[in-house]
Amino acid sequence: MNPVSRKVMQVWAELGPRFLPFADAATPDLPLSRLLRLSLFQVSVGMSLVLLVGTLNRVMIVELNVPASIVGIMVSLPLLFAPFRALIGFRSDIHKSALGWRRVPFLYKGTMVQFGGLAILPFALLVLSGSGDAGHAPAWIGQAAAALAFLLIGAGVHTTQTVGLALATDLATPESRPKVVGLMYTMLMFGMIASAIIFGMLLAEFSPGRLIQ
Repeated sequence: MNPVSRKVMQVWAELGPRFLPFADAATPDLPLSRLLRLSLFQVSVGMSLVLLVGTLNRVMIVELNVPASIVGIMVSLPLLFAPFRALIGFRSDIHKSALGWRRVPFLYKGTMVQFGGLAILPFALLVLSGSGDAGHAPAWIGQAAAALAFLLIGAGVHTTQTVGLALATDLATPESRPKVVGLMYTMLMFGMIASAIIFGMLLAEFSPGRLIQ
């Protein structure tokens, strides 16, 4: 363990498990710096969840004038992939990689699917709302594209989170696994809180261009 990691781990541990139950989750084989890097997948999941159920929920109804019934259906679409989490976890358990990485291929595939949905979504929402030049497109194109985007994001979020948590428990010792999982979900909350504040500030003055950015 390098001096910086040792110092961070020492400061973290001094906060005490009373205030941070995962403060002593780090071990010599799994230092805190590595745990925090691994937990970044939870930050990305938190950002996506805020976009789906918070930011875009409001934007679609208030700024884009999309009917609330359609918004409710769109926001619920990612949940369709929740039952497949068990299958995703099982596939990552038995996956054989030439590099010996069972979980990592699922992590980057889930992240890319998630990014693909987010790349499509703002354009799909503008078509769905009929804003500007997008108003000339048939309504079904916007609905289909938005549904596809929400489905892709849901698939990516569930894949990334399931496999990421499995990887974290693989790397942790049996004694530290509850604390590692606690750290992972704390980082999820951090990602949600930070992204909610940032997205709110960036979209304070709404425009279609700002939404795409």
